[in-house]
Amino acid sequence: MLSTRPFEEAAERGDLRAMVGDLLARELPGERALAADRDGAFPAAAWSALGAAGLLGLGGAESAGGSGGTVGDAVAVVEEIARVLPSLAVDYVLCGMAMRMLADVPGAAARAWLPAIASGAMICAFGMSEPDVGTDLLNLRTSARVADGRWVLRGQKLWISLAHKAEIAFTVCRTDPPEGGRARGLSVIAVPLGRPGVTVRRVRLAGMRAAGTCEIYFDDATAPLENLVGERGRAMALLGRTLDVERVLAAGLSLGIGRAALDLHLAHLREREAFGGPIGRFQALQHAAADSIADLSASRALVDSAVRAVEGGRPATALTGMAKLVAAESTARIVDRGMRAMAAQGLAEESAMQMYFRDARLQLFSPVSNDMIRNILGESLGLPRSY
Repeated sequence: MLSTRPFEEAAERGDLRAMVGDLLARELPGERALAADRDGAFPAAAWSALGAAGLLGLGGAESAGGSGGTVGDAVAVVEEIARVLPSLAVDYVLCGMAMRMLADVPGAAARAWLPAIASGAMICAFGMSEPDVGTDLLNLRTSARVADGRWVLRGQKLWISLAHKAEIAFTVCRTDPPEGGRARGLSVIAVPLGRPGVTVRRVRLAGMRAAGTCEIYFDDATAPLENLVGERGRAMALLGRTLDVERVLAAGLSLGIGRAALDLHLAHLREREAFGGPIGRFQALQHAAADSIADLSASRALVDSAVRAVEGGRPATALTGMAKLVAAESTARIVDRGMRAMAAQGLAEESAMQMYFRDARLQLFSPVSNDMIRNILGESLGLPRSY
């Protein structure tokens, strides 16, 4: 019998999923998850529990204070979290990015950050997008200069998840002129938040309400020189591998939303009665559900291929981009079909379907727009660069 769960998966991975499910059932049951979404509240207790269980450190080497494991493990975890509260899964993606990025950089600061983030003791944010800079990251305006033995930053970041709770923000900024190309001269600096020169403002969104979307203003904000992450002026080389992980985790997030929405959809078809029996006996409604399981299964197969490429150290940008694109588009369709079947019942605040419906829309353009993914794929096909 068909299931929304993975068709073939190692027993260890299944045990990992069960562990996450049990943890969230205790720390973030359905009504509490919906309340967090409604109130835009970060579920701190659930986050701490994820850290205590070693789940925030997946992908980080055990020798560096992480939990070991693979990208595939992290994708399974983010899927299970997204089934309960997609907003929390957005924040979990940040940990996956941090584990990937910090694994590649030397220095005492990085050695301290990785275990602290992995345990949940330190919360981090990533400062990349700006008011006029989303996909055009190389055009960012936030700058950093060295003065009095420290970094001094000026600029603005927008759409930054979890910044209102974070201790540091890994901030992409221009430290040097773009000699040899726009990608040169950009650096990543871990900027302490909650200090003079830093202002964080919440931005309320219709979807992913509990993810803590924020705007950050840097007005001569300072950071120690040792908070440079990686090589000065080479941020894009460092972030290339990190962004591959971000995209495949984002694809896993979409899988989680799609799977949860389809489970709700199917339950409704079995339980709702009209014209003398369950509405799931009607062919038109069966076809919508059939399309959704096909969408979910095809997306999962592509995500699995992307995971294998990342884990195998092969060039993965095209595959992770396709996985993110297809999973997001498929999930938007899955949730739309479920909402149509449930009608007003799906829009009711006590139904998780309305949360999935809103949150799935952000996956179409976050953390990178699907149109930009299409541009990258076009170039990968040998077509002229369009941007």
